[in-house]
Amino acid sequence: MANAAAAASRSFLQVAATEEAVAPPLRVVQIEGLVILKIIKHCTEFSPALVTGQLLGLDVGSVLEVTNCFPFPIREEDEEIEAEGANYQLEMMRCLREVNVDNNTVGWYQSTLLGSYQTVELIETFMNYQENIKRCVCIIYDPSKSNQGVLALKALKLSDSFMELYRNNEFNGEKLREKNLSWVDIFEEIPIKVSNSALISAFMTELEADSPVTQSDYDRLQLSTNPFMERNMEFLIDCMDDLSMEQQKFQFYYRNLSRQQAQQQTWLQKRRADNMARKAAGEEPLPEEDPSNPIFKPLPEPSRLDSYLITNQVSNYCNQINSVAGQSFSRLYLMKALHEN
Repeated sequence: MANAAAAASRSFLQVAATEEAVAPPLRVVQIEGLVILKIIKHCTEFSPALVTGQLLGLDVGSVLEVTNCFPFPIREEDEEIEAEGANYQLEMMRCLREVNVDNNTVGWYQSTLLGSYQTVELIETFMNYQENIKRCVCIIYDPSKSNQGVLALKALKLSDSFMELYRNNEFNGEKLREKNLSWVDIFEEIPIKVSNSALISAFMTELEADSPVTQSDYDRLQLSTNPFMERNMEFLIDCMDDLSMEQQKFQFYYRNLSRQQAQQQTWLQKRRADNMARKAAGEEPLPEEDPSNPIFKPLPEPSRLDSYLITNQVSNYCNQINSVAGQSFSRLYLMKALHEN
């Protein structure tokens, strides 16, 4: 009987370990409507300043459920204030646990300005979370884009191949080609599903106005898009300048590399000529490589991480400009038809 119980216990542990090892990939982020309202309220109140907050919920199979959130205090560089911020988070988690609210950390949210979120700081925050949480997401909310009548909310995570390269700090051309990693493979966007309880859905139905037109519908009809387009163009120009500087770094590296290879060939030809003379004189030839010589010291290749992030940001600005410009033309043609009628 004891042997049977031990065998059953071992088989259960093996099954649990197997299930943990082959966890299904994250397919969807399910957020409660109240959480989205909290995020929007926090980010909009402090806009254009950037704010962050904690996401709480459950990791269930391929679904990451976000059931609650709370804002972080405005961060400053002072170490004492940072320590107070950490104590604030712990105190909030303890209070939520005492009232029987989900207090499992599943990620964080942050605001952004015109989609300018793809930075090294975001990647470092992801890696810090990954040390304790296997699967976490970052909810990005853009108040400036939401003013155009679109809910600019997205859930992001880092790709597994990118995290492996980042841990090893291997962002050279050889490793990137080996992993087949391009600039579009840094972040993965996870679909968002808004969830509400049946009671809230029934209450929202009661509150629904008789008119089918909402304020967001009016916002979509605004003809003035100049401020949004101008800021996007300004940010795009800055990114192009940064990308040009990154390209100059690589041009300088390849120029030095070709110069070093030419010096190595010259030195090698001279050494071979010396060895032929020594061989004719009956002496031992010298080695054709000299590690102590500075020209044989490998040149460090610049990291391609910054250029990848800047390229991502350029693509984001271009997509935003294209989207807003297309909608603006549609609205202008609509107004032209109305005036003609």
